[in-house]
Amino acid sequence: MNTPRRILVMAILCCSGGLIFTLPFLREVYYEPMQKAFGFSNTELGVMMSVFGTFALLGYFPGGWLADQASPRRLVSLAMLITGGFGFYFMTFPGYVACIVIHAVWGITSSFVFWGALIKSTRTWADHESQGLGFGILESGRGATEIISASILLAVFALMGAAETALASVIFLISVANIVLGVLAWCFLPDGMAPERHGAPQRSQVISVLKMPEVWLISMIVLAAYSAYWGTYFFTPLASDVFMMGAVFGGAVGVGKMWLKPVAAIVSGYVADRVGVSNAVLSLLILAAVAFAVFAIMPATGDMMPLLLVNVAIASVAAFGLRGIYFALLEDCSIPLALTGTAAGVISVIGFTPDVFMPLLGGILLDHYPGATGYRYLFACITVISLAGAMSAWLIMKRRYR
Repeated sequence: MNTPRRILVMAILCCSGGLIFTLPFLREVYYEPMQKAFGFSNTELGVMMSVFGTFALLGYFPGGWLADQASPRRLVSLAMLITGGFGFYFMTFPGYVACIVIHAVWGITSSFVFWGALIKSTRTWADHESQGLGFGILESGRGATEIISASILLAVFALMGAAETALASVIFLISVANIVLGVLAWCFLPDGMAPERHGAPQRSQVISVLKMPEVWLISMIVLAAYSAYWGTYFFTPLASDVFMMGAVFGGAVGVGKMWLKPVAAIVSGYVADRVGVSNAVLSLLILAAVAFAVFAIMPATGDMMPLLLVNVAIASVAAFGLRGIYFALLEDCSIPLALTGTAAGVISVIGFTPDVFMPLLGGILLDHYPGATGYRYLFACITVISLAGAMSAWLIMKRRYR
């Protein structure tokens, strides 16, 4: 029964899951304003995000273990409070080393402390027969939170003059929201079930997973899909820097594509259930490769703006659609249920490495090849990675139907 308290609990989880990543991924909407406010180069911004990605990546395995040992309520609350607290420091525009440390802390709080607790809280929230619905509500709620908060914050940024003070105000509001959610989580989230000490995966289980070709192919698919997803972060600076549309318009492009997230994920899941997950993944990776190839060759002129916006939508739909279904390949590839956690851990460690190398690659290319050329090379790299993912999806289909 969806009692008011249960609804409140899920609302807190959705809002927390959407807002805890807003501060480290602020560049998605405010790339150019951040450069001006902090005085950082593209490479320095890339290094900051690579540090966040590295620490987040290292948190997947131990974070899952921690969620089984400690109260999810305390973990979610602690993560939100620490993230918001460091946000208050970030809004003062500290030096480069301090920003590196802040992003490292955010990587720890979002992955090691928060992520496993969020998943466990959601699983506890939904009963046995409605696990899919529970996680579906969580993902949709996270997407809605991102969209609504980003739209409001961009309006505040524009009304305050789109300058350094405006950016500080945006960071302040996000930090306050994280703190408030941390308090609400402490007050209303249940402690969850008693700790489940299953111990670490047995060595034989890990070896069995590592011997499965499908696990490595899915890892490549997730890496390709997540690289394409990272490519969408560069649409804002592309519009503002290369097409000279200004910071507010560039931010609007970043916020506009967010509205496609929940729709693309739901539609791709619906289609995948009917045509097959492997087929859907292959099609979306090919679509992503084509879209980013268009970005790599299209002229950076004003009359190309309609094509730019249409291609932003196409690439975003492909990237967001892939995020919604790539873990469904575990079932599609008949990975044993008993090995799901181990397989997902291996896939996550490999598949989410774009959090480490994509911002650094983008920063280096944009600094060494100023203007449109740097973006062309970046999108060409994403095209190649997407094609490698498509090849992996094709190999999965070939193995399944041989």
